[in-house]
Amino acid sequence: MQISDHALTTSPRTASISRTTGETDVAVTLNLDGEGNCDADTGIPFLDHMLAQLASHGLFDLEVKATGDTEIDDHHTNEDVGITLGQAFAQALRDRKGIQRFGNFLAPLDEALIQVALDFSGRPHLSYGLTIPTQRVGTYDTQLVREFFVALVNHSEMTLHIRQLDGINSHHIIEATFKAFARACRSAVEIDPRRASHVPSSKGVL
Repeated sequence: MQISDHALTTSPRTASISRTTGETDVAVTLNLDGEGNCDADTGIPFLDHMLAQLASHGLFDLEVKATGDTEIDDHHTNEDVGITLGQAFAQALRDRKGIQRFGNFLAPLDEALIQVALDFSGRPHLSYGLTIPTQRVGTYDTQLVREFFVALVNHSEMTLHIRQLDGINSHHIIEATFKAFARACRSAVEIDPRRASHVPSSKGVL
């Protein structure tokens, strides 16, 4: 049975993913067509704050529950949240039929200015251009920002470019990155009404 364009644009694009390892236990629920609601409890307060930015500015409904070996450090939990969220994006997008596919946004936050461009291409690639001046924001190791996006990119199969055009405050740089990423994702996953029943590729598949 052929699915109508209307059904493609109104059926819920949601995913629920659970991932358990010897180091972490992560559960993510994602609704791409949400209202910006977020319930994040990862045991890493700064990461919870960034996930809230992703939901709010992407207009995604997002629930993330994670426990992990944070008594060692935050690395495993941070990475595994990125992996599981990436898997949730991939599942919610299904065959990626009808989406705009590309997204780009330039986000200022006080002195920080971050550009994000992305493509839900099916080909994982991260080009990461942040220079974060401090080792930590609160208790969060700022090296983990890159690790989060590496994990998300690889498991959502997107191409992602992050560029820092300005910024000297670590919190501002990271938060502007998540806001720009959220808005770029929001544009990319929106349905293109001119080709709602087609995969946005000349190859016919992503």
